[in-house]
This record gives sequence, structure tokens and C-alpha cells, in this order.
Amino acid sequence: MLRVFVLLGSVLLLIFIGFIPILFLFIKSFIADGRFSFQNYELLFDSKRTWILLLNSLSLSSATAFITLILGVPLGVLLTKTDLPLKRFFIILFIIPLIISPYILSMAWFYTLGRGGVVAGLLGEEIGAITSNFLFSFYGVLFVMVSVYLPVAIILTMTYLRTLNPALEEAARLSSKWFYILRDISLPLIKPGIMLSGLIVFVLTLGELGVPLFLRFDVFPAESFLQFSAFYNFNAAIAMAIPLGIITIIVLIIERRFLRKKVFQFGMTRMDYLIIPLKKTKPIFLIAVGLISSIIVILPLSVLIAKSIGGYPEAVKNSVDSIFRSLFYAGFGATLLVIIGFPMGYMLEHRAYRFYYTADSIAVFLFGLPGAVIGIGLIGMWNTPSTNFIYTSMLIILFGYIAQYTALSERITASALSQIPDSMEESAQLAGAGWLRRLFYIVIPLSKRGIISSWLVGFIFCLRDLGITMMVYPPQMDTLPVRIFTLMANSPEETIAALCVIMFAITLMPLGGLMVITRYMRW
Repeated sequence: MLRVFVLLGSVLLLIFIGFIPILFLFIKSFIADGRFSFQNYELLFDSKRTWILLLNSLSLSSATAFITLILGVPLGVLLTKTDLPLKRFFIILFIIPLIISPYILSMAWFYTLGRGGVVAGLLGEEIGAITSNFLFSFYGVLFVMVSVYLPVAIILTMTYLRTLNPALEEAARLSSKWFYILRDISLPLIKPGIMLSGLIVFVLTLGELGVPLFLRFDVFPAESFLQFSAFYNFNAAIAMAIPLGIITIIVLIIERRFLRKKVFQFGMTRMDYLIIPLKKTKPIFLIAVGLISSIIVILPLSVLIAKSIGGYPEAVKNSVDSIFRSLFYAGFGATLLVIIGFPMGYMLEHRAYRFYYTADSIAVFLFGLPGAVIGIGLIGMWNTPSTNFIYTSMLIILFGYIAQYTALSERITASALSQIPDSMEESAQLAGAGWLRRLFYIVIPLSKRGIISSWLVGFIFCLRDLGITMMVYPPQMDTLPVRIFTLMANSPEETIAALCVIMFAITLMPLGGLMVITRYMRW
């Protein structure tokens, strides 16, 4: 009975916090002037601008997913299967853009390629105008989004390559070269994982709000946000949000129907894998990887740091309260994610009860939804006189974190639990230990590494969040990402750059903790 209460309770809590507001949003989209109507959708799809926004969003998401796979899969192979020098250093470099708020990277590129940026200062105003026009266009937004989400393709490629049975490659080595082994055996075997990374990049790009807003590129999430925040048109904001939800459902169906079983066949057991000697080509690949990492990571962040010199006193003065709020909200949110995600991960790994598949689908669906959609749903549900105590407190922000990021905690937990042999828990059960006793004395101690990793990942994503927080934060409860975004229009560039560097620095701290856990803690 206790097991049912805990597992079912975690699912019901996620449904109540995350799914019901989205359902409420969907129902409300069919109400106009107090009655059932398709008026919101008629106004939406009769507008030419709607189709332009939809085309922009789909084009940007598709192109970002395609280019990240083209670059990320070879980089993942190089950083996993070869004897390339400095692999760990390059892995850390490539992960950095993923853990910071994407619009910070766009600001770094603005200071590099903008009309008053470094390139204009070095090569002249005419060249600066060209690079600025590039940045404030589809191709500039695409470039930034590829820089941000390239680590997704790299990490998943590395992960699934490490789960391949090395005997398959050893047998092929008797008659084939490494190029053909990778092309005909290794990469085809991990194709579901590669496709999964493409879908993840697609939905993350689809929901990105900060970069398109900053670079003035019209997409659905930005339009939905502007309709709500600038024009106070709640019905229009809802109507703009629904197509994003429908696209997310379609992507989820594709993942459930074609990829899920194939991806789970890999398991998460890490095997000894063969290393490809690069021999004479090693300097060439080293230069190529170094050049890519320098362009998308080192160059913009170096410019950002240089720009921030002299701006720290004013930055700290203007944002010390937001810094502490960000740390507190992220820590609290990460803890709640572990509390809810651990039972769901346990249920997913053990296939407990028939609704485990539905629960996982709900969590993944909410993760794939743009933050603006979740934010509008939360506002629509909790902005009432009777629930004002939630709407005007930090609870509304924490609800947003739980809704969007529970899937991360769930999947990390399921991965950690997959390393624990079922026989250990079964033996304790035969000895008479109850489920709660088995959980606290066997399962949790053996999965401590996964639990801590889950907390750190949740902390990073809560800390960097902009979309949800910007939509729902109550007055005087903004976080550092929101404070930076609202100050950058009328504050000195040095101050904004300093705030971005501070945000970057505090985000790196949990990454360092995660690196220590994955490398040195073997318990």
C-alpha cells in the first residue's frame, strides 16, 4: 500500500502541477465571450503572420537539429572512440554552452559581431555592419542555436557508443578498416540514439524564447510571450501556444512509436570500448576540434569576459538579491525534482504498474513543451482570487520547474537504478524487508551517485531557466537570468556583460561538482 501511495502520488502530483494547467489552457482556447467558440483559432490561422511564424519556428528547429547531428555525431565519435589528445578538456568546453542560458551566448556574439563589436573594431564599420546583419537574421539565430545545442548530439553519441558490445567491432576489424566499421556497424547500431538527440534538439529549439527575442527573429514562443506581456491579450497568447503543444505531441508520438523501444534496448551499462588510433591524422583532427571549440565557445566567452571588465561593482549592486534568489530557487527546485523524479524513475525502471508508460509520456511531453506554454498554463490556472497565495509567491516558479524538468530527474534516476541488480532487492524482500526499508537501505544507498547527479542537473536547468520564470515570476521575485534580460535594454554594456559572467560562473559550480562525481566517486 505504501509503495502504491508513493509511486502513484508522485505521478498525480506531476499531473496536478504540470499537466492540468496545460489541459486547462487547451479548454480555454475554445472559449470566447463566455461560450464555446473557434474564434481564437479563426483569428490565428486567418493571419498571414501566423504562417510566417510557424514556418520560421519549424525551419529554425529543423535546421538546428540537422546541423547539430552533422557536427555532433563526428565530434562524439572523435571524443569517444579515438586517441585524440585533450578529450576531457574538449568535452568540458562543448558542454559549457548547454549549461548557461542561451541568450547569454547570443549576447556574447552581439559583443563580437554587432555593429560596435570586436569585429567592427578590428576590421572597420563596414565589416561590422555585415556581421551584424548576419547575426540579426535567421542564419545568425541558427548559428547561436547550433552552438547551444551541439552538446546534446555529442553527449548522446558518446553515451550510446559506450554501450555497444565491443565484440561486434572486434570481429569486423579482421576484414575492414575503422571507417567502414563506423559507417556500417557502429553508427547504424546507435541510429535510434542519434535520432533521439535530433528530436531533443528540435523541441528545445522550438521552445527557445531568449535568443529569438534578443536577436529580433519572429518565432511562435516569442510572439506568444509578447501577446501576453506586452499587449495583455491572454486569448491570443493561448491561441499562439496551442500549435506549439500540438507539434510537441507529434514529436512525442514519433519518439514513442519509432524510437523508445530501440533506445531502451541499449540499456545504460557501460562496456569497454575499442579505441581508434588516429596515427598521422591526429594533428589534423586536433586542429579541427580545437578550431570548432574555439569558434563556438572560447571566442564569444572571451569577448564577454573582456567586455565585463569594470562592470562588476555596478552589476553586483543591481543584482545581488536576484543572485541569491536564483540560487535558492534552483536549489529548492532541484530538491523537489529529485523528490518527485525518483519515484517516477523507480516506476519506469521496474515497469511498476500499467500506468508507468503514461506517466513517463506526460513527463517527456511537459519537458518538450516550450516554457512560454507552461507559463501561460500556470497563470491561467492559478491567477484567481482563491489561489492568489500561489500566484504571488515563489511557488508558481517552483511549479514551473517541476512541470518542465521532472523528466530529467526521472530519466537520470532510471538510468542509475538500471545499474542495480534486481536480485539485491528481491533477496531483501525474501528476508522480509518491506518496500520502504528496501528503498532506504538498499536502493537509495546504491543509487546515491545518480541521485546527486540528478540534483545537480536539475539545479543547472532551474538556474538557467528563462522562459518559464519570465512568464510567471511575481513582482520583486525575479531571478538573475530575468534580471539580465530586463536590464540589458537600458544599462551599460559593461554591467550587462559582468552580470552574464557572474551567471556563467555560478552555473559552472554545479558542473564542477558533476564532473567530480562522474570521475572520482565510484560508490
